[in-house]
Amino acid sequence: MENQDHSFKRELGLFDGTMLVVGSMIGSGIFIVSSNMTQNIGSAGWLILIWVLTALVTMTAAVSYGELSAMFPKAGGQYVYLKEAYNKLFAFLYGWSFFAVIQTGTIAAVGVAFSKFAAYLYEPLSDKNVLWELGAFKLNAAQLVSIATIIILTWINSRGVKNSKTLQTFLTIIKILSLFGLIVFGFILGAKTEVWNANWSNAWDARMWSVGTGSWTAIGGTALLGAVAAAMVGSLFSSDAWNGVTFIAGEIKRPERNVGLSLFLGTLIVSVIYILANVMYVAVLPLNQIAFADQERVAVAAAEVIFGNIGTNIIAVMIMISTFACNNGLIMAGARVYYTMAKDGLFFKQAGKLNRFDVPGWSLWIQCAWISLLCLTGRYGDLLDYVIIIVLIFYILTILGIFILRRKMPHAERPYKAFGYPVLPALYILIASVISISLLITKPATCGWGVLIMLLGIPVYYLSKARGAQAD
Repeated sequence: MENQDHSFKRELGLFDGTMLVVGSMIGSGIFIVSSNMTQNIGSAGWLILIWVLTALVTMTAAVSYGELSAMFPKAGGQYVYLKEAYNKLFAFLYGWSFFAVIQTGTIAAVGVAFSKFAAYLYEPLSDKNVLWELGAFKLNAAQLVSIATIIILTWINSRGVKNSKTLQTFLTIIKILSLFGLIVFGFILGAKTEVWNANWSNAWDARMWSVGTGSWTAIGGTALLGAVAAAMVGSLFSSDAWNGVTFIAGEIKRPERNVGLSLFLGTLIVSVIYILANVMYVAVLPLNQIAFADQERVAVAAAEVIFGNIGTNIIAVMIMISTFACNNGLIMAGARVYYTMAKDGLFFKQAGKLNRFDVPGWSLWIQCAWISLLCLTGRYGDLLDYVIIIVLIFYILTILGIFILRRKMPHAERPYKAFGYPVLPALYILIASVISISLLITKPATCGWGVLIMLLGIPVYYLSKARGAQAD
């Protein structure tokens, strides 16, 4: 039974918050995306530089969010910041995009990554194992595995934040140690001087792979800028979801301090791991093997060099652990946004209630249902292409909100202030804007659809307001 008397319990400390940030950020991307990035940029120097730039951009955004999380230490995170800096429309557009694509599409894709690597260990779990057909629709084993993991994690989260916290911390520690182990063994057992030297011999000669001609093309100027932006889609996706801890601020102890510190420590840990992992790839694999790894599985190719034939199984287990922990954090965080929206009358009323375990159970299960549908449609890959432009737009607006709130609420208590203000937040806005514009120019189809999905929320917002007024 739902009970309005229930309230969030502050049961998560700094360590828990940091593990949530790390666990939510590290999914399957670091094992895969460097392949496509290398096809876009074609050199070791640019590949590592893009990961460093992504780390700086991500950490700048994270420490900037620290000020906002300290000002508004309650459930909802970015949704709340946008509402306070702008208005309910901006907040709703974020929440709409968050539920329609950003959070749910990401969880669906991460779930599918889990099932793909589970099939390495047990072939009948693959998407080739079609269980049922109806016209053009085909239900396969991989889809059922993905949905099953999402249902299991939703159930665990619906039983209280302490259960999900314990699982998140345990799995995140395992994957941090596993990734560091892969990196260390890569440098010790797999690194080859001749491969390293060859990869760095023309480290700054940017090239792009042309599928049409089947050859590399040297690039520079605006073409280089577009290639960097296209390559950063992969690294930014892999580095996203760091803001999940802000959504559960209502369950963090001393949130005015611990949310900001969790953001900084979590993004720092992940950034170091990501950069070291890519330096290891460059030390172990020739650049062409990174660019054209089988099904873009760079980590699998590296593990085979490091560990031999057993390397594939090692990576499969690592990715399964990584994606499971990632989705646990994403599922936990997402439901808190819908809960806060419902409290503002902008989402289903039932989503604004807590269950007997003091968590938004209805929000968790409606999220689960939509994710499951995305898994069944098979269109989650397209949705992820659309998502990055929406994510960047709302990051830009949220950090711009720091400047607005400094004017709007000059005397508000700010236990923590954005590091490097106004220079670093302004630099983030500039860099993210350049990337967004470049993406709209170079990928108008996918990014254009992403913006359209976001803008479709405008009529939905006014329709919901009109219905709410009629109900009153």
